[in-house]
Amino acid sequence: MTPQDQRLWSTLIHLGGILFGFLPALVGYLVLKSRGEFIRQHTLEELNFQISLAIYMAALVLIGIPTFFIGTILAVPLGIAAIIFMIIAAVKSNAGEFYRYPLIFRFVK
Repeated sequence: MTPQDQRLWSTLIHLGGILFGFLPALVGYLVLKSRGEFIRQHTLEELNFQISLAIYMAALVLIGIPTFFIGTILAVPLGIAAIIFMIIAAVKSNAGEFYRYPLIFRFVK
């Protein structure tokens, strides 16, 4: 896979996370990880971000139930921040740079 193709696919995977959650990252990682180090790193980073985001959102919703939905209200800024981070990651990957998401767990290595 050419470097331009790797940048394109990694950009699409980051942006696909906005609409489809972890699915583009999972499919991209399973299908494209052997096509180049750049695409492998970006799909792995996006997959770990999506898993961490799902855990954070579930925790906020569970906290929100006994606290009269305060945790659920906090999920909105987290979702907005996640979209911003995914856009930043897409721009960086399109420029050929690596981007590490803040505050994520590295579940998949």
